[in-house]
Amino acid sequence: MHIHILGICGTFMGSLALLARELGHRVTGSDAGVYPPMSTQLEAQGIALMDGYAPANLEPAPDLVIIGNALSRGNAEVEAVLDRHLPYTSGPQWLQEHVLTRRPVLAVAGTHGKTTTASMLAWLLEHAGLAPGFLIGGVPRNFGVSARLGGAGAPFVIEADEYDTAFFDKRSKFVHYRPDVAVLNNLEFDHADIFDDLAAIERQFHHLVRTVPGRGALIVNAAEPALERVLAQGCWTPVTRFGGVVGERQGDWQVSHEPGETRRFTLHHRDHAPVAIEWSLSGEHNLANAMAAIVAAETQGVSVSAAGRALAEFASPRRRQELRGVVNGIEVIDDFAHHPTAIAFTLTGLRSLAGSGRLLAVIEPRSNTMRLGAMKTRLPESVATADRVYWYQPPNLSWSVHEVSEACRPPSAVFDGIDALINALVSDAEPGDRIVIMSNGSFDGLHERLLEALMQRADAPLS
Repeated sequence: MHIHILGICGTFMGSLALLARELGHRVTGSDAGVYPPMSTQLEAQGIALMDGYAPANLEPAPDLVIIGNALSRGNAEVEAVLDRHLPYTSGPQWLQEHVLTRRPVLAVAGTHGKTTTASMLAWLLEHAGLAPGFLIGGVPRNFGVSARLGGAGAPFVIEADEYDTAFFDKRSKFVHYRPDVAVLNNLEFDHADIFDDLAAIERQFHHLVRTVPGRGALIVNAAEPALERVLAQGCWTPVTRFGGVVGERQGDWQVSHEPGETRRFTLHHRDHAPVAIEWSLSGEHNLANAMAAIVAAETQGVSVSAAGRALAEFASPRRRQELRGVVNGIEVIDDFAHHPTAIAFTLTGLRSLAGSGRLLAVIEPRSNTMRLGAMKTRLPESVATADRVYWYQPPNLSWSVHEVSEACRPPSAVFDGIDALINALVSDAEPGDRIVIMSNGSFDGLHERLLEALMQRADAPLS
């Protein structure tokens, strides 16, 4: 079958393309913006990419068109699909019908940490020899691909997004997945382009809860009041809670660690002996992600001690505090942070690492929520742990970043051009500094261009 995917370079749709290819289909796709790591992943699998949307991309006519949720009426290729009466569906629906049926599904939901937690969970299952399938909104470095079918009948890990499904299906994506195990990691207001308030998102999470069978499992962050409100709307599945301070009963699972040291921690449960774990990730948010992944893996028979050994070998997904290069002692780090809470998590986690250098934060307000300005009053507080902040003002942003910059506690500046931003960073950075670049897009190749500029300044090799 020839499947053509509209919006193929999005993290979800690109991963879907890999699964369709693995099932033996011929896969093509189109998108308005093609950039790594997804584009390189797809090209390596022999998937033909078409830059831009046009009716000609549908010639010869595919057997099925899968339309991503970034596409809407008025798009030339969407209109051609409708005019020609070509069969079409959404990505989540295709996934449920062709991949998720008749196998255990473990869905990871939450405003933050879905990619990291789903990557952890898939790795814990893999390390235990279960050969899981997965679809993750990033590239887990332990696997090198964002999606695979896995063994026949093996558990399937899915990053469960609350964003809507398609222009013709406004339900959240995750209601299609019908998981046996659902992780509810955290919940706060996001996606201001489609949700009016937090209560609207809570309703969608409750729709997910309604799909989990009574013999399944709900794994819920005990420190999240919004998730308790979700469960209060009705719950028919056993709930296991994680989080909270050891000794102050909140979650069934908790962690303890030395102050400021989150790369060594101990996992506690009333029915288990404490398990000491060492790993490479930092930050309290990643401890919550780890607890969620460990508890979910246990539902598939993975022991806590085995999960702890697997975490010692876990590498965070690409674009999640990913070190892109070091020049003259200056680290350039890539992070997907696209929400004030995520920005604060990233900076606080990096601040906790040993080292005397400064933390330089570079931020592009690019997500739909950011573009609408719904979170701009929270941005100054989110960067409080940085030593300097460099804001990028995209040309299509409807509000001024200067107001945010002026309210920041650390020294802060705004740039409306990438070249000027690079020049400032190259001028300011000193050996020992960490430059963390936060955006949910390609940022016009800033990471590579900055590393090249630093090398030119230092005449030093890239390590």
